[in-house]
Amino acid sequence: MHMCESPSIGAAFATATRRCQKLLWSLTWRRIIRKAQNVMHSVQPRPASFRSQGPLRGTVKVPGDKSISHRSLMLSALAVGESRISGLLEGEDVLATAAAMRAMGAHIERTGEGCWTVQGVGVGGLTQPARALDMGNSGTSTRLLMGLVASHRLTATFIGDASLSKRPMGRVIDPLSQMGAEFTASPGGTLPLMVRGLVPAVPISYRLPVASAQVKSAVLLTGLNTPGITEVIEPVPTRDHSERMLRGFGADLTVEVDADGVRHIRLVGEAELQPQTIEVPGDPSSAAFPIVAALITPGSEVTVTHVGMNPTRTGIFKMLEAMGADLTYGNEREVGGEPVADITARHSVLRGIEVPPEVAPSMIDEFPVFFVAACMAQGQTITSGLDELRVKESDRIALMATGLKAIGAQVEEREDGLVIQGTGGEPLEGGATINSALDHRIAMSFAVAGQHCYHPVTIDDVSPIATSFPTFEAMMHNLQVEN
Repeated sequence: MHMCESPSIGAAFATATRRCQKLLWSLTWRRIIRKAQNVMHSVQPRPASFRSQGPLRGTVKVPGDKSISHRSLMLSALAVGESRISGLLEGEDVLATAAAMRAMGAHIERTGEGCWTVQGVGVGGLTQPARALDMGNSGTSTRLLMGLVASHRLTATFIGDASLSKRPMGRVIDPLSQMGAEFTASPGGTLPLMVRGLVPAVPISYRLPVASAQVKSAVLLTGLNTPGITEVIEPVPTRDHSERMLRGFGADLTVEVDADGVRHIRLVGEAELQPQTIEVPGDPSSAAFPIVAALITPGSEVTVTHVGMNPTRTGIFKMLEAMGADLTYGNEREVGGEPVADITARHSVLRGIEVPPEVAPSMIDEFPVFFVAACMAQGQTITSGLDELRVKESDRIALMATGLKAIGAQVEEREDGLVIQGTGGEPLEGGATINSALDHRIAMSFAVAGQHCYHPVTIDDVSPIATSFPTFEAMMHNLQVEN
């Protein structure tokens, strides 16, 4: 072989290799699509009815914060050494994250109730998963793990249940593509979806077009294994668990707020994370359900202990207080960089309010149960700026409007929110079967509504509740039997 022939032969070989890789990727993708269509979750529905049985009384502890649980597993898996986590939410969503991190090389072990150890592989150390990563119903797992994979030398396929497979992933695909990752997604940018990471990835400065902690977190997680500075510009503040935890694990991350109140989050890449001991506080989103149940049920007094009080997550409590809710906070302290408190809720005469749109990011997951509270208030409650609820596990605006009307509430559905005329504290009629559309928060919200209805409210399927609150039904039962 003449030396002058080498470049052309080498180029031809490289081209042939790329074509083979693309063909193999295409064939793999077709197999994944067929498999996902065949095995899309088909768990038998489990209906259940909820009805008023008098006052709710007692002290309860809700599961660990879902957002923090996801992130604690992911960052522990990227640290070098053993991290210990207590209070981890052991719902299906978080277990999907644990399974995915195991599939990519981390050693994760449950040592007791809510207690887990994680042997990390280091930033850049994730390995090729042997099979598709099944995310179940978890949008957080999917979007954040897409960010992790995007700057690793591996290819991962994400599949999920029927509900997750309808949720848009384009908002994450766009910035991660700018950083060099390649994607093959189902029509509409949905699951099943394949990600091929790039090493080294390209650092970017990305301005969030929508307020989304998941998109912010995905970009920052990609930036962990990306040389240089990755910047996320956040015009509207969202939950900041990722920033707090990244700093806690030793990442070089700074946050600056400009004169317009816009947050500039900068992360120095190729980070080295140190193992941590993490105590996960109770999830404020889960705490909202027993709290609202107590507020609307005459004679009730319920205390929820160890609730996370991160300022980016407390919008629900502030809006309930604006409606006249009797909420008191005790044992206020800080755990692992996150503020926590015990919250006591007592039955209250609520008043309708207009919720400022800028509050939405701090209570976006709690609006379904907030709508229930509004139905029992005096006067009118107006919400707007809730477009994000249309693309959650379900179209939560449409489902809540339909379900609330079915149990006797006066509700007007608008494009970006609901207008609700309250009963003035009187019970709703109830007596309907609610379509939960595989959405855990829809199911739990109508279970709470059933506590103050003349007739039982039946949920068509309560099995999705296990994704975030496996002990929900037992908790509600225990609050009733303690009377």
